[in-house]
Amino acid sequence: MKNLLLMRHAKSSWKDTSLNDHQRPLNQRGKKDAPRMGKYLQEQGVILDAILCSTAKRARATAERFLKEYDFEGEVFYVDDLYHVSYETYITLLNQLPDTVDTAMIIAHNPEMDYFLEMVCDEYEHMPTAAVAFVKFSIERWAELSEVTTGKLLGLWKPREI
Repeated sequence: MKNLLLMRHAKSSWKDTSLNDHQRPLNQRGKKDAPRMGKYLQEQGVILDAILCSTAKRARATAERFLKEYDFEGEVFYVDDLYHVSYETYITLLNQLPDTVDTAMIIAHNPEMDYFLEMVCDEYEHMPTAAVAFVKFSIERWAELSEVTTGKLLGLWKPREI
């Protein structure tokens, strides 16, 4: 079995209109929600083996703040392809994970994350900012994940509900 956690970046700021979308930072709520989610997953006993994160400033800041409250020994891999990503790109990136990774996390953006979650779980759930979805796949190797693989949504945690 392989597990995937999908985390939408925390709430970003639109205050500085001169910034391009890739450079937008977190707002105050986002700065609070990201570590709250890290603490919650830590308390739930979720063990992450790998984190893949978009290179957008708000996604990177989400990962950094999440990790202030979540003990993670590994390296966060910042991936340009996670910014405005396609369903197929998610699959390709996950296929490249080593088999020693049992639980991976992706920190990225909507609407792509909503779409990916719907495609792999065959049910629609909206991912608000800083939300984390937990998906279990009945596969032994990440290379087995394909466009027809269906996962089971085990949880969807939202900052305002925890």
